[in-house]
Amino acid sequence: MGKKAKKESETPCKDMFEAVPVVCKTPATLVLLLSSPEEDILIKTCEAIHTFAEKGDENKVCLLRLEALKPLCQLISHNNKLVSRNAFMALGIMATSDVKSALKKINVIPLIINKLLEVVHEFATLCLASLSVDFTCKVQIFANKGLPPIIQLLSCPDPDVKKNSLEIIFNLVQDYQCRLAVHELGVIPPLLELLKSDFPVIQKLALKTLQNITTDKETRITFREEQGFEKVIDILNNMDFSDLHAEALQVVTNCLCDDECIQLIHKGGGLTKLMDFFLTPNMPEIKSGALKCITMVAQNSENCKLLHEQNVEKILVELLCVADTGVKASTCQAVAAMSLHESNFLCVSGGIPALVEGLNSESLVLREAATQALSNLTHSNKLSAFAVYEAEGHKILVQQLYGNCPKTIANAAATLGNMARHEVIRCSILSHGAIQALVEPLKSTDTQILVSTTLCLAMLACDAEARTQLRSAGGLHPLVSLLESNHKEVLHNACLAVNVCASDKSTAMEMFRFGVLEILQEINQSVNRRSSFSELAMINLINSNLSVKYSLTGHLASTDIICDGFYDAGKARAGQKIVTLEELSMQPVNRHQPIIVVHTTIEYESNIRTCFLTQISLRTQQKHITLRFQDARQKVQGFCIVMGFGCMDLVVRLVSEAMGGAVEIENLHQFPWVLHLKKLKHQLQSNVIPIGLIKNGIYCHRALLFKCLADCIGISCTLVRGEYNRAWNEVLLFSENLSSNGCSSQPCNYIVDLMHEPGNLLAVNTTAAVQYQTILTNNVV
Repeated sequence: MGKKAKKESETPCKDMFEAVPVVCKTPATLVLLLSSPEEDILIKTCEAIHTFAEKGDENKVCLLRLEALKPLCQLISHNNKLVSRNAFMALGIMATSDVKSALKKINVIPLIINKLLEVVHEFATLCLASLSVDFTCKVQIFANKGLPPIIQLLSCPDPDVKKNSLEIIFNLVQDYQCRLAVHELGVIPPLLELLKSDFPVIQKLALKTLQNITTDKETRITFREEQGFEKVIDILNNMDFSDLHAEALQVVTNCLCDDECIQLIHKGGGLTKLMDFFLTPNMPEIKSGALKCITMVAQNSENCKLLHEQNVEKILVELLCVADTGVKASTCQAVAAMSLHESNFLCVSGGIPALVEGLNSESLVLREAATQALSNLTHSNKLSAFAVYEAEGHKILVQQLYGNCPKTIANAAATLGNMARHEVIRCSILSHGAIQALVEPLKSTDTQILVSTTLCLAMLACDAEARTQLRSAGGLHPLVSLLESNHKEVLHNACLAVNVCASDKSTAMEMFRFGVLEILQEINQSVNRRSSFSELAMINLINSNLSVKYSLTGHLASTDIICDGFYDAGKARAGQKIVTLEELSMQPVNRHQPIIVVHTTIEYESNIRTCFLTQISLRTQQKHITLRFQDARQKVQGFCIVMGFGCMDLVVRLVSEAMGGAVEIENLHQFPWVLHLKKLKHQLQSNVIPIGLIKNGIYCHRALLFKCLADCIGISCTLVRGEYNRAWNEVLLFSENLSSNGCSSQPCNYIVDLMHEPGNLLAVNTTAAVQYQTILTNNVV
């Protein structure tokens, strides 16, 4: 070749072609020859490209730049089998490098599948094996019905074809749809046959593929019917196959989801073999695999008995102390499974301190597994809870709540909630900032975190100091927000936490500001969302604020004791936002009915009490009974029961006189109570009027004052709201008359007339009482 020709043939590629019977040795020229119409030239050109590409990735990239892929893809469908064969060889080699990214854009997969059983299987399967790593290519292989011929090639005598076909199937069965498809296409028998291969790489690939597909229940049934389980156990029993034991154990782990396999492994001495693996030195992967099998076996109590016979508890405690974090994590998972059925075994064997130590690990997997084990161990188990407490595990668990791993946070919260059921431990948990640490998890979107943290909060919030901390840390708002969750367990636990927090009036008022009442009302009106938890939360919430309870329900029980600061804002409408007394006081004067507030510091009310006590004192002197206002309520109540109707008459007259005296029914419309209240509002320049300033009061004002006084002296008295400014009281009293045998009769409920015939007591459910209630219901004031 002359100098001029030699200069023209220079190329940036590193290697030159070896001598082949082709006119030119440059890659650029040979790429051009791929378009030749002569079959001999095509055969030799494809062979030369294959030889060139084999020498390294740099040469493959060179061919890519010269646009060799497209003509090679076309040539795999050539009528000449040698041309097609050599083109496949070239593509197969090129597909093993980064060139496959360009190759998949050419849509070559359908062409390869069509020729899969006709040409050089090794390079066709090699090409597909390289491409099948990519998700898009997996879809193409499956959509173009590539699985049947590939499964057929598992029985090919060529080990390279078997290996390549296994790789394709292994890559495809990562997808659920393909896992089901290969089972239906009968992949189990050829895979089991490949376990006998002389090539470890094929055996490993077969086991890895079995590991993937045996996650499906139907596949496991077929696997068992084909004696696959026994064949894998045989591998475990053969120490010559120790390099396959890790993969074999993974398959066994999947199979142990089924009770049939558990019985098989037990009868065949498989459990004893698993125990032997724990004694294998310097093989953490094998130990981890065996531990996963133990975890699966321990899923029910009967199987745990089998493990107990193998003394597995002692082995687990020993494995908690090994250096390898992977083995420790697998051990924690096994402990978690076993503790669901036997939660005391680590307490007896002293393994809990080792679990607590795992909480300090840098390994996220180990921390997650350790918290899961502790959560299961402490569930309804006092002994385990105190063992964790004595190991100071609660301190570390509180810190885990600030972590980033959702499962660890959820497990830590669950463990703390379990431990918080015991007062001594709860106090210590709170002293280490547990409430503050729970606030951020309450804002999480992870369901399991929310389930655990709300339940933990419910356990901790029974302590008054915890509720104060929750208010200060800003935890009430996210808690109330969780009442709008659509997840049943989150909603139930949130209701439970709200119920506990509502026992504190300050906490309840804070939740009112966040709309807790409106949300609970909506929940309890829903057929699908309401529950005993939501109803209990609502009851406890309104019981903590009698003003709200009276506004919503229109009823106060005898056990609902009115205290300073109670106010009657009228009947609340459905969905109406509850407004505090402070907020009502700030509103400008309006035309609505005034809000009546009970303030014991008002002088007028004090005068009423003084007068009342004075008259009581006079009555008691006649019976040689001494009673002072400061005496305990129990003594007062005892006095009132003894005094019976006489004491009631005194109270009724005081209320009637304070509120404008008796008013006949036919003159009720002339009673100037409306004008009187308007004047008071104008004088005070407020919508809020202290009850002690009312001199002309109607039913609702008299009943409220009577309830206040009755509560002060211990008379059992209710307050019931009617319509049209009506309200009445029912009291529980003994009759003054004695029964024939000298004993007091049974107590009776009476409705008290405070308006028309003050002092008239009407026994509940009698004709007179019904007529009186009818008057209260029908007459509009």
